[in-house]
Amino acid sequence: MTDDNLDELKDEIESVEKGVRRRVELGTRAMVIAVSVMVVLIGLTLPWMRGVTGWEVLLGTVTGKATMVPRLFSGTSLLFGVLASMGALVTQRWGMVWIGALGGWFAAVDGVLAIWSRQSSTDGLGLGVGLPVAEIAVVVIAVCWFRTAWSRAPGGKQPTHLVPRLNRDN
Repeated sequence: MTDDNLDELKDEIESVEKGVRRRVELGTRAMVIAVSVMVVLIGLTLPWMRGVTGWEVLLGTVTGKATMVPRLFSGTSLLFGVLASMGALVTQRWGMVWIGALGGWFAAVDGVLAIWSRQSSTDGLGLGVGLPVAEIAVVVIAVCWFRTAWSRAPGGKQPTHLVPRLNRDN
């Protein structure tokens, strides 16, 4: 082999390594996230208030101040819980994992506020079963994405100083 061939081989190995470092292996978490995405979609079809489904809340067919936070949660659960999760599952890129993690937690906090606003409102619509179902699924998605995101340190190396000694590979 000549030096030119070795340089080409080295460049090719480095480009493959760079591509592998950008990808994330989800393992069984991918199935948990996929099932949770389905549960969010099911939660959007169930009633969130008396006679009003999550899709109707998202589309704004219900009016009033007490429906603003549930409307925001329906949007964030769809955006981060469903679309960002699907994007991260398909692309398997670390950037999408972080978007799913941070956005998922924003949606989870927003979901708690949406449940609270429905329970404390006096408009007579009450709280339906779909809102808590979607909230639980969004929390599961956010936990899975955060565990995945924190499993790798910046630069693509395992954070061995954060892992207990018994769990180390060496």
